[in-house]
Amino acid sequence: MLKNQPCWFEEVRCGLPCGKVLKCGAHTCQKLCHRSGQCEDADIVGSHCTQPCGKTRKTCDHACIEQCHAPFPCKEDKPCQLEAFITCECQRRKQKVKCLASKSNPGGPAREPLRCDDECLRMKRNRQLADALNIDPETHSDNHIPYQDLTLKFFRDNIDWAQTQEREFRLFAESDLKYMRLKPMKPHQRQFLHVLAEDFGFDSESQDPEPHRHVCLFKGPRFVSAPRKTLMQCLKISRAAAAAAARPAPPPAPKQPSQQPFNALLLTAPRFGLTVDELNFALAADLAAAATAGPALTFVTSFLPSDEVIIKAAPKSTVASVASAPAPPTPLSVESALAALKPKISKTASRLGLAGGVALCHADASLNVVRREGDSAAAAGGGGWSTVASRAASRRAAPATAVAAAAAERKAPSAFLALRKIRKKEESSEPLEEDWEAAADKLEGVADKAEEETKSEVPTVEKLEESKVEEAVA
Repeated sequence: MLKNQPCWFEEVRCGLPCGKVLKCGAHTCQKLCHRSGQCEDADIVGSHCTQPCGKTRKTCDHACIEQCHAPFPCKEDKPCQLEAFITCECQRRKQKVKCLASKSNPGGPAREPLRCDDECLRMKRNRQLADALNIDPETHSDNHIPYQDLTLKFFRDNIDWAQTQEREFRLFAESDLKYMRLKPMKPHQRQFLHVLAEDFGFDSESQDPEPHRHVCLFKGPRFVSAPRKTLMQCLKISRAAAAAAARPAPPPAPKQPSQQPFNALLLTAPRFGLTVDELNFALAADLAAAATAGPALTFVTSFLPSDEVIIKAAPKSTVASVASAPAPPTPLSVESALAALKPKISKTASRLGLAGGVALCHADASLNVVRREGDSAAAAGGGGWSTVASRAASRRAAPATAVAAAAAERKAPSAFLALRKIRKKEESSEPLEEDWEAAADKLEGVADKAEEETKSEVPTVEKLEESKVEEAVA
């Protein structure tokens, strides 16, 4: 029983195409359900019909578009009028032309391929670089899905058929072919092929009218290689990601402040003139006892720019020392050994007057003290370079203060000397003469007077003789 039938129907009709084979034997009746004997070739004389032939031509791969001529073979003496493509060497550039293949010229006339342009050369270099470095941008991470959501949705609904098409795509990708024609399919299936071709990097195009419409694939410039992950693998990844997103996120774990274990001893305020050899000789007994009692350690003594001495401990790497040590050399065991060694070193340093104090510290490979005992900021994980910079600033400030004090001490006596000089200059200063000629005459007069006085004081020869005569008479 059929429901919803028009009232003017005289007989029952299903509404589907007839589908009976016509007299030509190659086509089926496309009329909707009808009475027996009313097929579309009922009024045609002969064994042919009015539908296009549709058979594949021998001279080319196109379908014959002539009217059905069964049972006679296709007449291929006329050139094929369907579309064909000419491309460049890399298949990036395409141009539509007529096929023009015929019995006298199979395959069509010879045509020169298109020339590659600068963009083709750039894409070629990119492909060569990707092949050389084994890089596939579409699968750069484990959870990356190189397919569109529409592709996965269609694959989820038609897994068996979609896997068959994916297999054809992968065979085409691995081959040296530049062009492939697929079978005629329904519109929704052709849509999946177009979307999948975009995911593979192919260029796709639908050709020929219905019901022979099919999809053609081209290896264009976007194609490098087929995706390494299959559609089934990506579907599993998508389902796992959806399940993980549906689960509630666990609460974040509380962060624990990270502290670097102590690995050195720091001697503050060392004695003036203390040398490394002298310090090693004084502490040799204590260091040797610590190296044998706990983990196998070796100690290196160094002077820091901050006028401090650091004794850094490190586990021995020799097989004999590690085998003979009672405890494995771990950072925590090194810290425990240094904590036990600190009182002995402090006692020896105080007795011999080597240093003012001893503290535990952590030093990096460059002997920068990033954490020291009693440093709360470093213990909370915020030490490091800020602590080193602050100490360096304090060291720079102390010498600057000393220099300023010394300069102040030197400055006091110089003030009195300056005052004395100023007073002498003021006492010896003379008033300036307004008339320079008068001043010159005055100076000449003073000079003449001084010369006369000098002459008068110097005794002449006559006076000396007179004085001698007077002395002789007397």
